Amino acid sequence: MMSNRKVDVLIIGGGAAGVRAAIEVKKTCSINKVALVTEGLLGKSGVTANACSDRMTFHATLPYTLPTGKDNWKYHAQDIYKIGGFVSDKELADILAKNSGEAITYLESLGVPWVKKDGKINQFLTDGSKYPRGCYTGPDTAKQILIALIKELKRLNIEVIENYTAVKLLASFKKERVIGCLGFKQEKKEESPLVFFAKTIVLATGGAGDIYEKSLFPSGMTGDGYCIAYNCGAEIVNIEFIQIGLSSVKTGLACSGSLMRTIPRIVNEKDEEFISDSFNLIFKKGSSWPLCSEDDSLKIDIAIYREIQKGSKVYLDYSRDPRGFDFNNLDSGLKEQYFTESSRNIGIDTPLNRLRKINLESIIWLKENGIDLEKGDKIELFPFIQHFQGGVKIDNEGRTTVKGLFACGEVAGGQHGANRPGGNALLDTQVFGKIAGKNASIEAKKIRGLKVDEEKILERIQNEIDEISINKQGAQASDVKRQVQGILFECANVIRTEDGLSKGLGGINIMKEKGVCLDNNGIIYYFKTLGALVVAEMLIRAARLRSESRGPHVTFISGRLALRDELKWRKYIVIRKINNEMKITVRKPG
Repeated sequence: MMSNRKVDVLIIGGGAAGVRAAIEVKKTCSINKVALVTEGLLGKSGVTANACSDRMTFHATLPYTLPTGKDNWKYHAQDIYKIGGFVSDKELADILAKNSGEAITYLESLGVPWVKKDGKINQFLTDGSKYPRGCYTGPDTAKQILIALIKELKRLNIEVIENYTAVKLLASFKKERVIGCLGFKQEKKEESPLVFFAKTIVLATGGAGDIYEKSLFPSGMTGDGYCIAYNCGAEIVNIEFIQIGLSSVKTGLACSGSLMRTIPRIVNEKDEEFISDSFNLIFKKGSSWPLCSEDDSLKIDIAIYREIQKGSKVYLDYSRDPRGFDFNNLDSGLKEQYFTESSRNIGIDTPLNRLRKINLESIIWLKENGIDLEKGDKIELFPFIQHFQGGVKIDNEGRTTVKGLFACGEVAGGQHGANRPGGNALLDTQVFGKIAGKNASIEAKKIRGLKVDEEKILERIQNEIDEISINKQGAQASDVKRQVQGILFECANVIRTEDGLSKGLGGINIMKEKGVCLDNNGIIYYFKTLGALVVAEMLIRAARLRSESRGPHVTFISGRLALRDELKWRKYIVIRKINNEMKITVRKPG
């Protein structure tokens, strides 16, 4: 039985971006009726609630952040734009940096327990930054932020609908704006259709990590937001840029920072050190953790990826130094960085003792999560999908190219380029969460009522659902998803080649021609699988077109790394659905 609801503003997504947007909707106009829908349980599902790293970072420029001065945020903005490979919207980068101080101050007012030193929020240097701006609470900074935001959400009595999956945006008769959303609410094993009619909608659905075999995303995050926005006519930009980072298979912990700067052994299951004479690069991997074509530490990612492709498993071993390691042979700048983290002599001894002295918390956290380094356990590594840099194109007000539709957080695109400074993802959720929520609220207040034939729309939707239920043509949805994951691991991962991407696209096209049908996983899984196919095609087509290396997009041509091409490729790849076809264009960012 289909049911429907009317709200002024609908927020789709219950992570840090969605909750921040919902709060701002209510603060901007208290009379607006707002509802937040989330796929799982609020505060327990999604990336924000489950992310962790050795020291999870929120990137911010504060009054005392170096270099001090009234406009010190400009250095932050330049870092965003520069590490982004100049393929982001400079104005959006400026907005992120300029509003970062206000964002972290607001979170502090809600009770986020930032680590402080001498009464000030402590900041450290993260990847992609010239000056220390990384703020943190510990390995679970994201979760601490979400806890504080949810407390405020509840204080404002904002309605939350859990276990709801959005599968389609509804457009007005002439398709000039969005008017609602079709989704399914899951209770036990029942999946019931629920339509929301809304004056404005804010997408905050996160990324699409689960279209890959292994990612730091929870299961089910297959890019719903990208797909439903694309199907509604919105522009998608920079979808080929995906941050990939070496992480723990067992815990999902990003093996960055001190976990690499202590120079552990990198071995396969035969205890062979297949990476030799690369101690400086292993150290650098700590501060350049996501895959980056412009950093020499890329060689570490490539070597590990190729070892895994051969069928091996790869581990970090902290029990003893790598073969031939001599602390005195490290580059002088790296040794100096060691001693900024500990005043004691940490150049000698074992990787485990070095880790004890500069990040004991990570050893404790790993032990609590089933990896006891002190007993000789190793950390199994895998190149995990960590963050989608691109997404649904937004402007300075968080608007997409479809009227009435806003986006924020990882589902949005344009604010990040090929890469981003460490901690800017959390910052993004708060800055553009606030902006999207505010402007969605203002627009909704101006609209007196939606002129739509609700009965006709509901009837059409029910007919579509009925057709899906009786259709037996095509491959089982679960089989299709597994094939998509396998294709993307091989062709659009650490290394990308013309031949590999062409084969991958061919595989996607074959699946599209065969079609997808329901299986025992239900109709939500069916829609997610259709979305995974769409997102995979967008990703592969964009990656295939960009014949260079930039950020995490690492292209090999004729067996050699393709260099960054500023003349041809300092541009967006823009994807949009026109006349039911996927159209790709190239243009300057902005």
